[in-house]
Amino acid sequence: MPLGGILILMTRVFKTRHFQRWARKKGLTDAVLRRAVEEMASGLIDADLGGGVVKKRTGLTGRGKRGGVRTLVATNRDDRWFFMFGFEKNERDNIDDEELEALKDHAADWLACTAAQLDEAVADGALLEIADDSRSQTQKSHHGSRA
Repeated sequence: MPLGGILILMTRVFKTRHFQRWARKKGLTDAVLRRAVEEMASGLIDADLGGGVVKKRTGLTGRGKRGGVRTLVATNRDDRWFFMFGFEKNERDNIDDEELEALKDHAADWLACTAAQLDEAVADGALLEIADDSRSQTQKSHHGSRA
C-alpha cells in the first residue's frame, strides 16, 4: 500500500526518559521499537487499555516475543507513538489500575502537545525521539531478515 510508507515516514516515535533507562538495561533497541510501531500501525496491538494507551509485546534479541517484554505505548494511532513503560512478563503479569490511570493521564498530556512542544520536550530531555533515518537504514539493510 503506497500511502502506508508515506504515513510511516511522517510518524514520530518517542521514548520517555524513564522508558529509555529501562529499555537500555533490557537491550531493547530503537530499531526494534520502530518495528513495533510499524506492527501497531498495521493493527497488531496486543491490548487496547483505553485512554490512548496500548500494550505491545516486543521481542528481545535471541528470545523472541514470547520471552520478550511488554511495552505500554501512548498513541493517537496515526502519527504519534510514545513508549512510556515496559516490563518483563516474568517480573509481573500486568500493571495495576492506579498505574494505568497515571499512564492514561501522561498519555493525554503527551498526545495533546503541539509539534513545537514535542520538540521542546526533546530539547529538554523529557522525551527522546527515535529518528526516522535509523528506521529507514534498518529497513533497507535488513528487509526480510527478521522472523
